[in-house]
Amino acid sequence: MAEKVKENQFDKVEVNPFNAPIPGESLTVSPDSTHSWERPPEYTNDEDALEALYFELTELDTLKQLINIINDGIPLDEIAQVVLYKGYTEGKYNPDMMLMLIEPTIYLLIAIADYADIKDYTLYEGEEDDEDTAIPEDTIKPITLDDNDNEVADEERVEKPSEDVVADSLLSKIKTDLPSKVEEATANKENK
Repeated sequence: MAEKVKENQFDKVEVNPFNAPIPGESLTVSPDSTHSWERPPEYTNDEDALEALYFELTELDTLKQLINIINDGIPLDEIAQVVLYKGYTEGKYNPDMMLMLIEPTIYLLIAIADYADIKDYTLYEGEEDDEDTAIPEDTIKPITLDDNDNEVADEERVEKPSEDVVADSLLSKIKTDLPSKVEEATANKENK
């Protein structure tokens, strides 16, 4: 006899709005069963966290998969987001540290793409439609702010990560250790 009078928005998407945690319910959970992000983070120093992230991303199997997804056109910012969020959920660092690691992680991914000879990687979704990154027409002469009028090659204008973004120890690893790891990962990929 009790008929449903009208279908509402929750019935259309098959969601029960009353099947949600009660406010404060998380405070009643046993302290022994805490989530990893509810404990103190494993890394409190950004250099240590970035070094651990470097070693995690440059493991041979991980590096092969990373090179493949960069080559498939997945934007680097999305890869960095997934990697950093995974580290946060595992309790490696807090949300503030996660945000501080975005820029160095993207520089690390750019270095991996460069050493793997991937020239057409996508930095972020919609990059090709962005007015700020659009190449000006040939009739426009670029303005140089240098004192000398010497033209600088485009390759020299590419911004490299500086010491204030990436620690010295990690920069040296990127310059010396990473090329051989990428070469090994791409050589193993070609052999299979």
